[in-house]
Amino acid sequence: MDTESKALKAKVMLWTDVSYHEMEEMDQMQSIPDLERCLCSVLGVHLPEPKRGVLLEMYVQAVLFGRECNFKKEQTSALLSIMKSIHEANIETPLNNIEQCVEYAMDLLLCHSVRRPPFSINIFSFEEVGCILKYIHNSYVRHYKLYKYIFTKQVKLDLSLTYSDQDEPTKTDSSAPEVENLMEKATEAAPTTESSPQTEEAEGTKLGYSEQEALTEHEVREQMVLV
Repeated sequence: MDTESKALKAKVMLWTDVSYHEMEEMDQMQSIPDLERCLCSVLGVHLPEPKRGVLLEMYVQAVLFGRECNFKKEQTSALLSIMKSIHEANIETPLNNIEQCVEYAMDLLLCHSVRRPPFSINIFSFEEVGCILKYIHNSYVRHYKLYKYIFTKQVKLDLSLTYSDQDEPTKTDSSAPEVENLMEKATEAAPTTESSPQTEEAEGTKLGYSEQEALTEHEVREQMVLV
């Protein structure tokens, strides 16, 4: 289904959807269920509920309105085609196109009220056109949103906002605390390298003894060489 409405062009719809023979059969039916069965077959209303019931109710009311106004067969046939065309224009898009539908309805009635063949014919008088416009307004235009809600797909809007001035959140290094803990443990476990005064004195004494022994051994070797 398109989201944009197409250009609507009115044309003559005499015997377009309902033939003369079908209108004769329809005029003999008095009960609403019989009219519904006939209109369902003639206009091809093969839709699931509640669409089927709503659409058949619209067509049945148009036939009853034609009988109240004492319309002829060709007038009722044209009225059904006009109602069908307006409805199809309405459900062509889920967007609001009420102004286009009303203008389209007026153009269709104009095509059937002015004698200008082959572009238009005069099967409706100006008084009948006024009655039909009033009927279309009360029966369809006033319930325009209801028909659109039932027969069109729902449109959902997914909205996401991006702020260009917003700073990116700073990333924290989760391994830093672990490194610090490891450094502290290593420092605590390492042996202390600081020496006390006593230790330095003992090391100095050991160094002095070793030097004296080396000198004594050197003198002894010199005396042995002289002998």
